[in-house]
Amino acid sequence: MATLFVVAALAVLLVLLPGAALAQAAQDPAPLQFRDRAEEERFRGLVAELRCVMCQNQSLADSNAQIAHDLRREVLILMRRDLDDAQIRQHLVDRYGEFVLYRPRMGAATWLLWFGPALLLLGGAVAIYRVVRRRSAAQRAVPEDEGQEW
Repeated sequence: MATLFVVAALAVLLVLLPGAALAQAAQDPAPLQFRDRAEEERFRGLVAELRCVMCQNQSLADSNAQIAHDLRREVLILMRRDLDDAQIRQHLVDRYGEFVLYRPRMGAATWLLWFGPALLLLGGAVAIYRVVRRRSAAQRAVPEDEGQEW
């Protein structure tokens, strides 16, 4: 009885295994159709500046996640409603937060992001200057003993 169950389970597994091997990433069911070349170029430029909200570091243009497909379609719909690029970005920021922008705006919440590297570089330069200055002062303060034999 147990052998029959094991054989049946193996048969089911062998039937389902090839299907799992053929599984693919989500694909757009219907490719986007553009009215003209200018609309396509504007669309490509806009989705390259936007980040996929599911992927950590992929643009909306590069991501193959299902939400990226949906967002690309939404961007095209917003473009066709005669919204300019800034309005489309603002719509997505309102919905998903600043994370959706690859180049976050300057603001109270992002000042450290913009100026942090410069502040770290400046702090490092000040630290190096102080260390070099102390060492040179210490070398000048120690008198040389000419009478000492080694």
